[in-house]
Amino acid sequence: MANSFFPPFKSVDEIRKAQLEGLQWTVKHVYENSEFYRSRFDEHGVKPEDIRSLDDITKLPFTVTDDLRAGYPFPLRSVPFEKIVRIHASSGTTGKRKVLSYTQKDIDDWANMFARCFEIAGCTAEDRVQIAVGYGLWTAGAGFQAGVERFGAMAVPVGPGNIDIQLQMLVDLKTTVLCCTASMALLLAEEVEKRGLRDELALKKVIFGAERSSDAMRKRIREMLKVEHTFDIPGLTELYGPGTGLDCPKHEGIHYWADYYILEIIDPETLQPVPEGEIGEMVVTTLKKEAAPLVRYRTRDLTRLITHPCSCGNVFPMHDRIMGRSDDMFIFRAVNIYPGQIDHILSYTEGVGSEYQVILYRKEDGKDYMTIRVERDPARSPGGDKELAARIRDRIKREILVSANVEIVDYGSLPRTERKSKRVFDNREQE
Repeated sequence: MANSFFPPFKSVDEIRKAQLEGLQWTVKHVYENSEFYRSRFDEHGVKPEDIRSLDDITKLPFTVTDDLRAGYPFPLRSVPFEKIVRIHASSGTTGKRKVLSYTQKDIDDWANMFARCFEIAGCTAEDRVQIAVGYGLWTAGAGFQAGVERFGAMAVPVGPGNIDIQLQMLVDLKTTVLCCTASMALLLAEEVEKRGLRDELALKKVIFGAERSSDAMRKRIREMLKVEHTFDIPGLTELYGPGTGLDCPKHEGIHYWADYYILEIIDPETLQPVPEGEIGEMVVTTLKKEAAPLVRYRTRDLTRLITHPCSCGNVFPMHDRIMGRSDDMFIFRAVNIYPGQIDHILSYTEGVGSEYQVILYRKEDGKDYMTIRVERDPARSPGGDKELAARIRDRIKREILVSANVEIVDYGSLPRTERKSKRVFDNREQE
């Protein structure tokens, strides 16, 4: 492809060679310039010269979220302050935010990675890209904006919320690519359908980020908006932000930019690598990041490496969609459950809509109970609710090994949001 944002790697071996060079540079860079990393490496008895192969990455200690909070407000800083041109911060739900620093090279690298995402999605300079995510401290808005501009398409920086303005821009500017959370896409799709605007749109692609979304939800959005593709873009503030990978139109997995970071998948309990292709926690090590490099950073995100090459021919490796977080897990009657397991069951149950809620509560008998509220597919009548609930109950019992009450509710009756949807409500502590 002319003017491609991809380097001319012809094989995985060439990528691995670049990874080793990047790993050796990163370890030397942080050892010489970061008090935090130098102290941590010394504690573990590892020096930069000990990294002679990619396998030697296991000699390096893990970095965790608490390390970033402990180093607030400039954790992991590995360059002088005069080289820092920007900061971004995670939204955070408790305690101090995770603030990450960027040099100009970091910003340029991030924009280049993001441009690859638009390239691999089949976008062109003719596309008009509506950015419906948060600007400000968060990485999303600034990241999408820089990526669109680096790629050379037209950016339409609407930001989050305000459905009327979103729809006006979609109609008047003939937006062809929409970037938002899956929840926002569903909300917009339902409004488009409700207001009869579909024939006035030129939308072809939707790029989702920031939250896990079920196959049922994606299918519903594609059908309502009549778009060719929906794409999944992973994002982590600590790892630049969104734009570090994307699934191509073959949708066989998320290609990740392995020349910018190394991805390991570990068992979150034992901290050992999981067998190839099995689900575990993502651990990332940056290879070019200057201001706040990551060395074996435990993301808490759960996924698996996809071992086969993509049929699209791109040599960059793939991981699966983010299936949840290791700290999203809840324990119900001694069974560890991830929300992604419930997603999976509902996505492959005919007759359900795309939205659901899981409510956990404790009765006076001291036992825990679970109720799953599931929206009915809008094409179905309530007459089959009893049979549908029984099918879902049986699959949950068979596949997750717990009993749950299942309530089928009308389509559109569960809350919609412009941001990330909350689907698990654990009321047991309050009770």
